[in-house]
Amino acid sequence: MKLRRATIYVLAGLAVPVLAVALLVVSFGSAQTRPARISFQIVTGSTGGTYFPAGRLIAGLISHPPGVDRCDSASVCGPSGLIISARTSDGAISNVLMVNQGSADSGFAQGDVVAEAVAGEGAFLKAGKQSHVRVIAVLFPEDVNLVVAKNSAIRKVADLRGKRVSLGPESSGSSVTAHAIIAAYDLPLWRMKIRHDNADTDAQLMQRGQLDAFFFVGGRPSGLVDDLIARGIARLVPIDGAGRDKLLKSTPAVAANTIAAGTYRGTPAVESVSVHAVWIVNDREPDYLVYGIARALFHPGNRSALDDDGEATAQIRLETSTAELPAPLHPGAERFFREIGHLPKPNIKTGKN
Repeated sequence: MKLRRATIYVLAGLAVPVLAVALLVVSFGSAQTRPARISFQIVTGSTGGTYFPAGRLIAGLISHPPGVDRCDSASVCGPSGLIISARTSDGAISNVLMVNQGSADSGFAQGDVVAEAVAGEGAFLKAGKQSHVRVIAVLFPEDVNLVVAKNSAIRKVADLRGKRVSLGPESSGSSVTAHAIIAAYDLPLWRMKIRHDNADTDAQLMQRGQLDAFFFVGGRPSGLVDDLIARGIARLVPIDGAGRDKLLKSTPAVAANTIAAGTYRGTPAVESVSVHAVWIVNDREPDYLVYGIARALFHPGNRSALDDDGEATAQIRLETSTAELPAPLHPGAERFFREIGHLPKPNIKTGKN
């Protein structure tokens, strides 16, 4: 960021040298006392998902505008002048593409989506390897929910044959994970009536009896899923058995998971899978900036705010912040983790940091 420097125009024949020097000193002095504004953006997801509220909380915690006492008394905020904004988006695939091309500074995405992106596989086969994507930190786990109409005959993934199923928007992480699950269960897409709607539309369609099932990936608990279950509209179906075993082998960024009993009202424990939300950033962002952001995110002074906001942000933990990285750490983030002795763990696919 460059400071604005006032320009002194001297009219020919009218300039007074002493006055000109005095104005110059005042101008530069006042510029140096004002911290430069650093605009930084997080692209998240829809307002009804997990990413947007999490991004809004983090933006508020880490931003460092002038005159904020909590930022000046401890390193709980990012560099002076930093203003972070959380922006809605079309989903994880879109977020990765925007961050890679530099049209967004940073964004949230699922680990399995980021892994596909850096490899140029799956949803990124046409776009190619997203080589400018780096990681600030692994954030929190996200449940993969297979939500079905309560009165339907769907009891397992294989029962989706012939049913009206939404995989989520084609630009979303839910769509990437849903496709991987369906492939692992050897379920041809043409055997289902596939839709690609967002979760809010899925919920409305299911309520009207126009949708049999949809996949939803998000932090626990999901208000949308809880509302559908509480009103007797939907229930959860397990993702388990041989199909899950095959999925875990083919997609290392996906992990076995149990949605605990009582997570949703009246719902017993449900076997499923999970992915991790990852905060990604363009590799051209300055090291000092990303270092300051990572340091502030994990500052003990921000712990209570993360814990109080919801179960998703409460699971942002230093212990898992570099676990199973789907892409390399940004050098600024790597510097922070190395300084505190929290070295990155090897990537599960490549064996590299």
